Amino acid sequence: MARTLKIVITDEDHRLRALADDGRWPELLAAYRQGRAAAVERAGEAMAAGLAAPLGHLIAYSAPPEVAARLFDPDGGPGAAAGVGDHDAGPLWEVLATRHSWLRLAPLLGPAPVRRLVAHTRVLLGEDLAYGGFAGGPEPGADGVPLRLEPWEAAGWEEGARVREYLPCGGARSALLTLPADREGLVEVELPEPVERLGGQRAHRATVAAAALAALAPWAETVCVRGSAPLAAARLARRRRVTGGYLPFALVYPALVQAASGGRERGSAHGRLAVWRALAAMAGARRPGGPEAAALVARMRCFTWLEPAEGLRHLHVALEDPASGVAWGISGSEEL
Repeated sequence: MARTLKIVITDEDHRLRALADDGRWPELLAAYRQGRAAAVERAGEAMAAGLAAPLGHLIAYSAPPEVAARLFDPDGGPGAAAGVGDHDAGPLWEVLATRHSWLRLAPLLGPAPVRRLVAHTRVLLGEDLAYGGFAGGPEPGADGVPLRLEPWEAAGWEEGARVREYLPCGGARSALLTLPADREGLVEVELPEPVERLGGQRAHRATVAAAALAALAPWAETVCVRGSAPLAAARLARRRRVTGGYLPFALVYPALVQAASGGRERGSAHGRLAVWRALAAMAGARRPGGPEAAALVARMRCFTWLEPAEGLRHLHVALEDPASGVAWGISGSEEL
């Protein structure tokens, strides 16, 4: 069944491309909605999202925002609208967010989940949305995550690395951020004897934070200890003697965001929101974006180290809060 649907869509490629070249975007939107709804009925939601995604990518990338934003509107009937999980080279909402400013998109986007993710993508791209201009839909910053980049969020990225760079006919380019990225600034370090993981009722807040960190990279192991960052690293490192060193959280942050954005169905906004949730949990704050998280970032000590035989994506870092005397470690690698 899925193969038949794929063939039907492929046979129409030339006609759809001709419509795009002529700027007949409303007709392409209608074709997308009709094709997605039919695929949902025949093959189910997950399969339909994938089959319709190439045409959705074309519309999100190249159509005027007044048309492209309607990819997500439910007014086309059951199964016709793209959701937050619809993706080709990346989520369709992220493709759209890279193409137009929030000023253009804000009055057009209705569904709250899409609206929120688009807004935070625009923030990652450098827009300051903290002015409160959100006419046309729910407030994207209602959970407290700042709607502009904090200085430490902006400091550690290379130009153009915060969000995938999408191509008009499908595909994307993305920087691969690892931690540590190389040996620069690292030295031979003897890690201390490992200590037991933090436990007991009094450790509840710290272990909740460890769970939030674990959610950033399911392929990595996470620990929480009473003590310094090297103590947390000692629980995770394969060897006592490592090549490692301290670095500011601003240089750790991009790798954490990208780790939490893994997979083509997720975008950088997912990563940013997940890191802010983890910071709130580490700081014991009720919600992200409060002064507690900012104070934690200012005092946090971060230790990173190299491991042998790394996968293409790897993350080895321990985060220490000197005020609470607790450190969290996250370490792992995966092949892409």
